[in-house]
Amino acid sequence: MIPSTVDRVPLHTSQCVNQQIRRQTERQVAEYAAEGEAAIDERLAQLDREWDIERLLEANASTAVLTGLALGATVDGRFFILPAVVAGFLLQHAIQGWCPPLPVFRRLGFRTAAEIAYERYALKALRGDFDNLPTTADNDPAAAVAIVAAMRQS
Repeated sequence: MIPSTVDRVPLHTSQCVNQQIRRQTERQVAEYAAEGEAAIDERLAQLDREWDIERLLEANASTAVLTGLALGATVDGRFFILPAVVAGFLLQHAIQGWCPPLPVFRRLGFRTAAEIAYERYALKALRGDFDNLPTTADNDPAAAVAIVAAMRQS
């Protein structure tokens, strides 16, 4: 079975590393909560610029492919095997969520988009972004409130 987009990288990351990333995120949220709204605003701006694991893997694979093509064209045709191998691993990552550099990058602390969003939503909740959300006509906060909250995330 093919894992979901959100679960595929954590499923192929050691539980120790997943827990380490989660604890680091929770420490950062607590730290910025103690520093106040200005610090939270700055951290949210930093999160907007943070590279997730997918972006890093795409950049890494592209660099390896271009290097293999350049070396194959200028040095030795056997270097053309590098882009083929990288493409295979990139496809494997797209389907399964694993490729050779993934464990290294995860140990270095690179997070998934969902892990970054987790921190973003926690900080926005601390800042009060979800306070005073409107309710529906019958005071049922369900769908209408959820849509408004989601729109505020843009």
